[in-house]
Amino acid sequence: MEKIGEIRDKFAASAPEELEALIGQYRLDERSGVQAECKKAQRRLDALEAEKRRTWQMKRFEREYESLGYICGIDEVGRGPLAGPVVAGAVILPKDCQILYLNDSKQLSAKKREELYDVIMKEAVSVGLGFVDPKRIDEINILQATYEAMREAIGKLVPTPDVLLNDAVTIPGISIRQVPIIKGDAQSVSIAAASIVAKVTRDRLMEEYDALYPEYGFAANKGYGAAAHLEALRKFGPTPIHRRSFLSRVVRTGDE
Repeated sequence: MEKIGEIRDKFAASAPEELEALIGQYRLDERSGVQAECKKAQRRLDALEAEKRRTWQMKRFEREYESLGYICGIDEVGRGPLAGPVVAGAVILPKDCQILYLNDSKQLSAKKREELYDVIMKEAVSVGLGFVDPKRIDEINILQATYEAMREAIGKLVPTPDVLLNDAVTIPGISIRQVPIIKGDAQSVSIAAASIVAKVTRDRLMEEYDALYPEYGFAANKGYGAAAHLEALRKFGPTPIHRRSFLSRVVRTGDE
């Protein structure tokens, strides 16, 4: 007879599509440890089915507009920080996209975002990124900078999309049909994918800036106004990646 530890290892090593057969194989084993493994595996399967249903619901906009051609989700990251660029992501997913766990990037752990970033970059039909630096943000304001980043991201897509699913906004200067969706990064898989790509890209940039300006803690705060960041501003003043137009609201920097 197999030891319970060996059976536990089998369950742990099994892919989801193998679990149902494994549960059937050990369903009649009366040992409590084996029954516990069967119940745990069934919970995994139930959770997977629930995620598939959630993802199907998040594809409702994609299903609604799929007859029009390529559908692009758009989102931005970095409107609120005191430092660093605003980054926009534009993602065209395949019509038969099977990626699970897509969601508003803020609802995902950093580890999960990184995992999904790799999957999105591998499976997407096209990905475009747009960047607007702090100097430009100061020149035209953050809203206009966000639109500029989004237009840049859209312009990098091949093929050109036929429909844009936007997170809440309507982008000026774009002739492509736009569908603004409130809280779109939690309502559409395409917008969620764009949110994740933009977030991971910007976080990686801020980690690179942390190596250049270690006093400000950019790897941890990503340019937002954390206490240590504000204290560093008071002590050392702004860096070239700070948004001067944002600073007067939170700290006097000595160059005003």
